[in-house]
Amino acid sequence: MKKLTTLLFIFTSIIAFSQEISGDELLKKAIEFHDPNGNWATFKGELFVTMETPKNGDRVSKININLPKQYFSVVAKRDTIITTYILDKDEINFSLNGDKNPSEENKKKFSLNTERANLYKNYYTYLYGLPMKLKDEGTVIHQKVERKTFKGKEYLVLKATYNQEVGKDTWYFYFNPDNFSMEIYQFFKEEKDSGEYILLSELETINDIKMPKIRAWYYNKDNTYLGTDILSAKN
Repeated sequence: MKKLTTLLFIFTSIIAFSQEISGDELLKKAIEFHDPNGNWATFKGELFVTMETPKNGDRVSKININLPKQYFSVVAKRDTIITTYILDKDEINFSLNGDKNPSEENKKKFSLNTERANLYKNYYTYLYGLPMKLKDEGTVIHQKVERKTFKGKEYLVLKATYNQEVGKDTWYFYFNPDNFSMEIYQFFKEEKDSGEYILLSELETINDIKMPKIRAWYYNKDNTYLGTDILSAKN
């Protein structure tokens, strides 16, 4: 009887704990941890990211983000190839190994187009702007916070979906219940067994914002390792 009472106490405590905090409250605490001075809204600075993948050479990128001026650029080098994408408000430019007028063949081969430029801008500003980016218009924060165990560790999990014009993926953000740091995020697409999860470790402080330094990517369906992004404030 005593053992049953203890189990019931633990069970009800877990439920009560997850219900103590709403989605909005959890997001607020997470932002207070990662961006205590509210610097993301006026962020301007450089990020250096090395992408390691199992079958390719490292891709080293220098990223410049200036949110007030609506400016974004990424210069990426892999082996002997250097691609540059610049988005200055509505103007988009790209180059290949310094050539601002690459051939149509090279444009196609190296995806030198406006779609890829916007993809890089959205990718880097979203991922390195988390969890602050979850305050963006069109993001739907679900108020029910769950406590889940992932790879042997317990987290407070925040669910986010998006208005139709913003996106169709469903995201889950895993926060450390002790300090509210973001340690995992995971997304699912509409197809079954789709999407990926990303393990976050260490922190790099840039403009007083605590950004995850290491991001290791895996497929949800079979845990296949995809690659790792390593962030640095200096080249």
